[in-house]
Amino acid sequence: MVSVDEYLAGTSAPNREALERIRRVIKQSLPDAIEQMSYGIPGFKYQGKYLCGYAAFKNHLSFFPASNAIAELHDELAGYKLSKGTIQFTLDNQIPEPLLVKLLAVRRSEIESKK
Repeated sequence: MVSVDEYLAGTSAPNREALERIRRVIKQSLPDAIEQMSYGIPGFKYQGKYLCGYAAFKNHLSFFPASNAIAELHDELAGYKLSKGTIQFTLDNQIPEPLLVKLLAVRRSEIESKK
């Protein structure tokens, strides 16, 4: 199985930089989250539950918050291609750090409320 570092090393430098930024924000926002590979992409677990994932694709990057965060923050996510569990973005239109923090906070709250 490929590690997170190996996955990131296998992406282009611009994509790697964008994904490393997401990784850093997650680690800073939730230092207790556990980094892992899941379904072939990097992600994190928090309190034993899937927190989020992120990945690079040919024509875009994606952040997978696995929660109602997309619906809850829908207005703030205008300008991104959205589906129920995915936010697609480009290098020219990355998710701002404060918005990533909000998305993570929604997911964290969901996980903690299900204890």
